[in-house]
Amino acid sequence: MNDFASIINNINRFIILDKSEIDVFTSHLKIVRIKRKQQIVQPDFVCKFRTYVVSGALKAYIIDPNDGQEQVIGLAIDDWWISDFTSYINQEPATFFVEAVEDSIIIQLSFENEQKLYDLIPKFERFFRLHAQRTASGLQKRMLSNLSKTAVERFDELSNRYPKFLLKFPQYVIASYLGITTQFLSKIRNNRTKS
Repeated sequence: MNDFASIINNINRFIILDKSEIDVFTSHLKIVRIKRKQQIVQPDFVCKFRTYVVSGALKAYIIDPNDGQEQVIGLAIDDWWISDFTSYINQEPATFFVEAVEDSIIIQLSFENEQKLYDLIPKFERFFRLHAQRTASGLQKRMLSNLSKTAVERFDELSNRYPKFLLKFPQYVIASYLGITTQFLSKIRNNRTKS
């Protein structure tokens, strides 16, 4: 149970599981230790797992076909979920990479086991619906922020909402996530330090 304590706490924020449901749920999970730079999702391969981060840091990114540069589209740290959800939900080839930025411990739920859980513990339908709604809301907020806010405003928003990101991810990852150069991010951070 201790190995699964963080994911149970995460789920209990939305649905309450009794002891027997926890036992059923955890029997459908696998704990995986991954090394820095290890990829758990790759383009053109179907994403088979929904991934919960116990500890560590992961990034989701694409490679720009024009210049070969990495463009970070998602970040996850302790107590976050990450995946190529379109690939996972539709069981179609993934469109981006998910890679560990540091050695990490993750818990994975396979697509097949998730479908079984819906029959065994119907309240999981509610949990994953709420999870999908929060994810969609977060993506919409991020998209609007990228379209309507300056780079400085996006940095301030990120540092206020997710200060741990600045501790867990290298500057080049944060810069790519914000859609700016590493040099410009350095300038913003230096100005914040002086203020």
